[in-house]
Amino acid sequence: MNKLYASAAEALDGLVEDGALLAVGGFGLCGIPEALILALRDCGARNLTVVSNNAGVDGWGLGLLLGTRQIKKMVSSYVGENKEFERQFLAGELELEFVPQGTLAERLRAGGAGIPGFYTKTGVGTVVADGKEHKVFDGETFILERGIRADVALVKAWKADKAGNLVYRKTARNFNPMVATSGRVTVAEVEEIVEVGELDPDEIHTPGIFVQRLVLNPVPEKRIEQRTVRQSAEVQKAEVR
Repeated sequence: MNKLYASAAEALDGLVEDGALLAVGGFGLCGIPEALILALRDCGARNLTVVSNNAGVDGWGLGLLLGTRQIKKMVSSYVGENKEFERQFLAGELELEFVPQGTLAERLRAGGAGIPGFYTKTGVGTVVADGKEHKVFDGETFILERGIRADVALVKAWKADKAGNLVYRKTARNFNPMVATSGRVTVAEVEEIVEVGELDPDEIHTPGIFVQRLVLNPVPEKRIEQRTVRQSAEVQKAEVR
């Protein structure tokens, strides 16, 4: 089975319909599948529900899809870096399901493992628990959370072989492994593709059985979400004088 596609647009061709549920990897702007997000914007699919740790920033990442009004609902644990997200939400134009970060990761992992639901203490006694089943185990209350099974999952990896086995790089791994297993169809954007057998099996983070399509993006645009710098010691000394 040939999993490699010539472009991000071709990799998404015929996959994303209006109203689809998508899971997208990344944390802030680290480890996001930027080429696939651009292709998703250009494909024009609308009324999307997107499961992701956050909604990117204004003008980049998933923020691009907010700008084109393609997202109907976000399922996220953090959305504080996006003014357009805030505007749409406060205006009632965007639905939001807040999920505690660990719970979100586990909902994705559970969906990929075929687990329809699990019990957790996180959120008990808060609005997170509203409308959810409560159950007592060993004298403590837990709430039922549902696993997430996405129609399409989009992930970013550092390296892949042609069978779709993925290796992530350092903190860019973040939510990507859980997102990759949660998709009925998973598309991986990677910076390097090698022949089958070149990856050490102990280095593989996501087995290729979970990945149906690959696209090569060897020179990704890696933006910094919040650039923070400090003055040099020489400048600090000059200011003191």
